Amino acid sequence: MYKIMTAGPTEVRENVLNARSMPFTNPDLDLDFYDYYKETCELFSKAVNTENEAFILGGEGILGLEAACASLTEPGDRVLVIDNGIFGKGFTDFVKMHGGEAVLFTLDYHKEIDIALLEEFLEKDHDFKYATVIHCDTPSGVLNDIIEISNLLHKYNILTVADSVAASFGVPLDLSKGHIDILCGGSQKALSAPPGLTIVWVSDDAFKAMENRKTPIAGFYANILAMKNYYKDKWFPYTMPISDIMGLRTALDNFLADSDVFNRHKEVAEYTRKAVREMGLSLYLESGYADTVTVINVPDGYTDTYILDKLKNDYNILISGCFDVLAGKVIRIGHMGENAHLEKVKEVIKALGEIIKWIWKTINL
Repeated sequence: MYKIMTAGPTEVRENVLNARSMPFTNPDLDLDFYDYYKETCELFSKAVNTENEAFILGGEGILGLEAACASLTEPGDRVLVIDNGIFGKGFTDFVKMHGGEAVLFTLDYHKEIDIALLEEFLEKDHDFKYATVIHCDTPSGVLNDIIEISNLLHKYNILTVADSVAASFGVPLDLSKGHIDILCGGSQKALSAPPGLTIVWVSDDAFKAMENRKTPIAGFYANILAMKNYYKDKWFPYTMPISDIMGLRTALDNFLADSDVFNRHKEVAEYTRKAVREMGLSLYLESGYADTVTVINVPDGYTDTYILDKLKNDYNILISGCFDVLAGKVIRIGHMGENAHLEKVKEVIKALGEIIKWIWKTINL
């Protein structure tokens, strides 16, 4: 088994794995499960300090992104896609497949969103039903201030959909300070549960927009509105993956019991960036570093595959490459959740340092 130090999924604590193996009931018919699900969702709302209702959806984190767009978008709706990274731009596909007009506001991929530039844009054009934004764009590791961005969008009566899959539970997030209407999270990143579940936090304004649609939501599985009355009606639109949810609840309990979680992520991230620079490598970002993932430029003359294969085959360590416009150009070390411990990151840095030392020696021959 490889040591998983990728940009997600992460390693999973034993008590989470044990929870998933426990005997379970029928989640459709046993009314006690509705209480358990509701209590778990309420804990998720507490974790990000919001009164917005949380829902756990049976699908990997991408489900939340599509569900947000499917539930809000009607044919002809103008949607602002705030793009400073690969996943940021990726919202365009979800908007278009549900009939919306995606308007890209593209910024430098090497730094966080410049809110002054966004405001300048919105002063000229703010006729949008909602806007999409990424909290941490995992391919680059950039962290955006989604709270401040949501407050700016709210000033123009624009709903905010934010993807926090790779940031939530690894960086502080207080939704009470902003106006985020649908926040999307996932099980497999800083929460350190196995992949397969999405968490969405939904505001009253978002539900009103769904309920006031002129056309039905074009989908069933990606329909957030179908979840709204599950507790009152004692009915889920599909059978809940109960074992996964039991593991997720344990992972959430682990997070809530860890008073040092954000300091630990910050310390590990700063150590990683410093160590990478001391090897003579450069970071992809100029600013806006997330505490959950570090993205490193591949040395000229080499490929990401060479480094990734050496780590895997010689050191039994998996880290991430990338895709799209960054394919072959960067490698990524994930230090989130259960991976955000210095002893784990130091093992990766030691192995990477030995490989890079050999590369520098080869280049200088």
